[in-house]
Amino acid sequence: MAISPARKIAYEVLQRVEGEGAYASDLLHVELGARVKPADAALATELTLGVLRQRLLLDFLLERRLETTVDRLDPPVALALRLGAYQLRFLQRIPPSAAVNESVELVKKARKASAASLVNAVLRRLAEQAKTPVEDLLPAGMPPVQRLAILYSHPAWMVERWMARMDEARLMALLAADNQAPRLSCALSDPAQRAGVVAALEQAGFQVENGALLRDAIALRGGSVSRSVEFRAGHISIQDEASQAVPLLLGVRPGDRVLDVCAAPGGKTPALARAAEGGIVVACDRYGHRVRSMRTQFDRLGISNVRLLQLDATQNLPFDVRFDRILLDAPCSGTGTLARHPEIRWRLRPEQLMEFRAMQARMLRLALGYLAPGGRLVYSTCSIDPEENEDVIAEVLRGTEGVRRVQPAEMAQTLAPYLARQISSRSLFDDAGQFHTLPGQQQTDGFFAAALEI
Repeated sequence: MAISPARKIAYEVLQRVEGEGAYASDLLHVELGARVKPADAALATELTLGVLRQRLLLDFLLERRLETTVDRLDPPVALALRLGAYQLRFLQRIPPSAAVNESVELVKKARKASAASLVNAVLRRLAEQAKTPVEDLLPAGMPPVQRLAILYSHPAWMVERWMARMDEARLMALLAADNQAPRLSCALSDPAQRAGVVAALEQAGFQVENGALLRDAIALRGGSVSRSVEFRAGHISIQDEASQAVPLLLGVRPGDRVLDVCAAPGGKTPALARAAEGGIVVACDRYGHRVRSMRTQFDRLGISNVRLLQLDATQNLPFDVRFDRILLDAPCSGTGTLARHPEIRWRLRPEQLMEFRAMQARMLRLALGYLAPGGRLVYSTCSIDPEENEDVIAEVLRGTEGVRRVQPAEMAQTLAPYLARQISSRSLFDDAGQFHTLPGQQQTDGFFAAALEI
C-alpha cells in the first residue's frame, strides 16, 4: 500500500524534530516546496503540528492499549502510533482505515516490520473509542494538574506553575490557544499601500482580515503566503502582531542611532529601519548564518540602511558610540509561542528558566552600557514566565543606577496610534508600564516588553 505524500512528509519531519532537535516549522518550510500540492501541504502541516501539540494526550490514549509507555517504544514505532492516533481522534474527514493502514506502512518503511502487527492492533482498538470524550477515559480522582495536563497536552510542571498565578478563565484560554493553529498575521512594509496590497492578495485567492491588535496588520487564510507575489515583492512579511508591536515601543525617530542586539531572524528590524530614516541602524546576531539570512530578508524588503554585525551579546559589545534606541529581544524559553512551536513544551525543563534569566540579565546590563543619555531601551521576550521578564527587569534595576522604567501612561501613549480601534492601549500594560500579551487573550503569541530610560 502506498503512503500518501502528506503522511510521508509529516513522519519524516517528526523524526527529525525528535532526533535532531529541529523545529517543525523550519523543516516544513523547506519540505513544502512548490512541487507539493496545496492539499498535501495543508495535511502535512496539520499532522506534524497536531501530533506535537497533542503528544501527551495521544500517549495517554495509546498507553491504555499498550503494555508499556510510548516513550519506551522504538522512536519510528512511537511516531507511527501517534500519527495514527491523531488522525483517529482529531481528523474526522480521514477514514479510520486509511489512518490505521498507512501507519502500518510507515513502520514497515522504517524497517520495523516486526512492529506492524502491534501498530495495527493498537490503532484498531483505539478507533473503537475515537468518539468517546477524553474526560470519560480519565481515572476517577485524578489530581487537577494531571487532569489538565492530559486534556490540554502540556507538561504537568508547566500547568502547575501557570495555575498558581492565573485565574481559571485565563489559564483555560491559554491552554486551549496553545493547541490551536495560530493566526497567520502579516506586517505591511508600507501601510500607505494597504488597499492595493489587500486587493492583490484577495485577487490571488486569500481571505484577508484586519489586525486583531494593530491597525496596520493583516491576517491571511487560504494559501501559502511565502509563495505569493506580494510576499516575494517585499510588500508583506509573516509576523505575529505582538512581535510587530514590540519595536513600536521604542518610539524611534528620524535620524536616531538604533541598535537591534539580538535581531535574527530580522522581523523587528525593518520597522526600526523605516522609522530611523536618515539615521544609523545596526542589527546583530551571534551566528553567521543567521546574519546572512537577515541580509536576504532585508534585500527582499528593499531595506538598505541596516548594518549587519555578528557578535555575542553576552560579551562586551564592540561599539565606541552610544545609541539613542536599543532593542534587546532576548533569547528565551519561548513559552509564549507554544502554538507556533509546540515542540518547546516537551523540550523545556523548569530549571532552564533560571538559566535563561541569568543570560538575559547579563545581556541587559551590557546593552544598557551603550544607551545614550535620554535614550530608550526595550527589553522583550516571547516568554510568559516572570523569571525571564519581570524578574530580569527588577534584578537589573536593583543593580544599575540612573535607569528607570518608562511609566504606564507614557508607554500607552507611545503605542496608542498603532492599535486597532477596539484595543485599549492601557489594557496591554501592567502597573509598572510593562507590555504583556497572552495567547487566548489578544489572538497573538505571548510577549513581554519593558522600556528603560536613562
